[in-house]
Amino acid sequence: MEQILSGISTLFPQFTAYFYAGVVVFARLAGFVRFAPVFHRSDIIPLVKIGFVFLFTLMLTPLLNPPKVPDGTSLALLVILNITCGAIIGYTARLLILAIESAGDMINTQMGLSSAMVMDPSTNSQTALLSNCLTLLGTIIFIHIGGLYWMFKALIRSFEIFPLYASSLPLNEIINMGHLITMTSNVLYIGLQIAAPILLATLGQDIILGIISRTAPQVNVFQLSFLFKPVFGAAIMIWILPMLINVISDFFTSNAAIF
Repeated sequence: MEQILSGISTLFPQFTAYFYAGVVVFARLAGFVRFAPVFHRSDIIPLVKIGFVFLFTLMLTPLLNPPKVPDGTSLALLVILNITCGAIIGYTARLLILAIESAGDMINTQMGLSSAMVMDPSTNSQTALLSNCLTLLGTIIFIHIGGLYWMFKALIRSFEIFPLYASSLPLNEIINMGHLITMTSNVLYIGLQIAAPILLATLGQDIILGIISRTAPQVNVFQLSFLFKPVFGAAIMIWILPMLINVISDFFTSNAAIF
């Protein structure tokens, strides 16, 4: 194989540079697609993902003007480092969607729909109904306000910070580690803020039912809660849906600086 590559590089002097650069770009894009929102979903078949990564590699590699490959360059090390780099960028963007998903889990539990689980093909696991709905809503809003453009802009800019043939990964320059840690630790906090109106409404309902159970013990409050909670929670959610969309949009926009 090495003799074939050396023979081709003799006939085409730029072949080695473009071949190594293409492998590096492909690896970084593969790590990015594996964790990034929208692209990470399992319902997108692997062949489509690989085809997208390959086509984007063909478009991006010539624009980078790949230099000559330095002597002693380890292709395996370059692949590992670039997969890690792409995965970090994709995971950082996915944290925004995870915050919306956590809000859906809280609402689903508070409304008493924890037993209403469906098979989610994007994760190959059982997920709650409202969590899945809010995740899809957040993904649509993320695409609408230009989230995909932010992600690809950050990915392309990463080649300026972390060049093609660099042998060390500058984590502090690729991503603000303090901001990443803050975002990771605040996923549940942001989810609680988004789900707060519905949680407070259902909490008020629990208080009212508790008062009824004390004043009229013959009323079966336990069964009434199973009847009223999902209906009341769904009504509140439909009522505040425009406000909820604005809150999610503002949340994405305020965190656009991470890209």
